[in-house]
Amino acid sequence: MNPTKILLLALALLPAPALAAGLQNLDALERRLVIALGADIGAPGGPTVSLDRRLKLAACPGEVVIDPPALGAATLRCAEIGWRIRVPLVRGGSEGGRAMPASGNALPPARQPMREAAVVRRGDPLDLIAGDSGFSVSTLVIAEQDGAPGDRIRVRGDRAKPPIMAEVVAAGTVRLP
Repeated sequence: MNPTKILLLALALLPAPALAAGLQNLDALERRLVIALGADIGAPGGPTVSLDRRLKLAACPGEVVIDPPALGAATLRCAEIGWRIRVPLVRGGSEGGRAMPASGNALPPARQPMREAAVVRRGDPLDLIAGDSGFSVSTLVIAEQDGAPGDRIRVRGDRAKPPIMAEVVAAGTVRLP
């Protein structure tokens, strides 16, 4: 018998949990997300759908961090390994009898972070910075919309090219997300 057939036969006989060893438990991850958001799947403020079971995420050696909802989605990330997934949230519901904000944030109004004032205005010249801990590259771009620190806005370096998305860092500075 050929070695490839033997290997395939051995893999077919392994139980499913043995094959999944080293993968993140998506059921547990989904339960943690629902608890953190305080809303079930499909409910206003909750995930729009269940996590895709086809995802094969490496098991996080530490705790998976659930970032607060932003831009209509919650982010689950494992800092130790470096994976992150964004989970879209249901909009238009109510939280504690009050309408949810149009931004889709699932936090009640009392727990909403204070929104900073826009420090970048449409038409402002900005430094676009890209890089890592070892290097940095910057170029001049023009803002195509207003933005506060942390917001993602469209910027354009050349009228002939399409705009790109950048994150506002401070007045006059944006970076690639």
